[in-house]
Amino acid sequence: MRGMAATAAAVLLLALNQAALAQGGAPRPPAGKPNRVAAPTEQTVPAAPASPAPDLAYGAFQRGYFLTAFSFATDRVTKDADPKAMTLLGELYADGLGVPQDDRRAAEWYGLAAARGDSNAMFALAMFALNGRAGPRDREASTRWLAAAAKLGHPLAAYDLALLYIEGQMFAQDFGRAAELLRIAAQGGSADAQYALGTFYKVGRGVPQDAAQAAQWWAKAALADNTDAQVEYAIALYNGNGVARDVAAATALFRKAAMRGSAIAQDRLARILASSRGGPRDLTEATKWHLISRAGGETDLELDDVVNKLDPQTRAGGEKAAKPWLDAIEAARKAEAAAAQPGQAPQATPAKR
Repeated sequence: MRGMAATAAAVLLLALNQAALAQGGAPRPPAGKPNRVAAPTEQTVPAAPASPAPDLAYGAFQRGYFLTAFSFATDRVTKDADPKAMTLLGELYADGLGVPQDDRRAAEWYGLAAARGDSNAMFALAMFALNGRAGPRDREASTRWLAAAAKLGHPLAAYDLALLYIEGQMFAQDFGRAAELLRIAAQGGSADAQYALGTFYKVGRGVPQDAAQAAQWWAKAALADNTDAQVEYAIALYNGNGVARDVAAATALFRKAAMRGSAIAQDRLARILASSRGGPRDLTEATKWHLISRAGGETDLELDDVVNKLDPQTRAGGEKAAKPWLDAIEAARKAEAAAAQPGQAPQATPAKR
């Protein structure tokens, strides 16, 4: 699952940026605390605390001054038992930033913060349980921590939990519940959730079918550089489905997604360039994008026919323009095939400090 593969570090950098860890400090976790913290039940999840004032601890953390962040967070915990500062200490120990890396102590700090209602700490514990850090892998505990964080509006936890309801393994498959969770995540700024919710509206899964709602959510995700959403929104713009028709804007989005490697966008862009519907006709560029799209797995017999009938000079120009892309695609496939060979010895790479 893409969302559940996100690390606690990436999540905290996103979410802590909106919370504040007022300057302050923290003693070591109480002696004798277990390495793992029991996952919550529905009844034990506390209400979210009020957001603290802006702080120096996170500001130092964001700038890479980890020892300073540790000092400020420690002081904040000592004075105010601030859960956001506890979460930051957990993050520092989890990644070994300014202090020795220590999963056990990270889990203890996350546990203290989670017990005080911090959703970022809950999500971090979900990732620890999922990945077997500070204890054995425990998918059920991970799921319960995700549910606790999602209940408090944590966008990435809500997205991951939605995936579980779509998957139908940890829970019975429930697209309605998945749509509710996707909405929480989408409103919290998750571009992946915005794209998924738009797709739900497109097909009427878990929500009433609504092309306008689909286009609205894809537009938000496209602005956040979600490539799949850029393709879907461009198609909606080109066809005027759920949004006012705007061929020029659609073409620009197709080009942007094509440059990011979307074979679908590359094919659509090639069609536009071959037909002049959306911009000047350019058969050399059309050939280039068609060849790249075809190498990426898209089949378009109509464009095959167009390219096959081109004069040799135009076709050669398109092939030359496509060659760097085609070489990169071929190299990536060879590397993937080599990595999949059983018993393949890994190639040595230079040590990095």
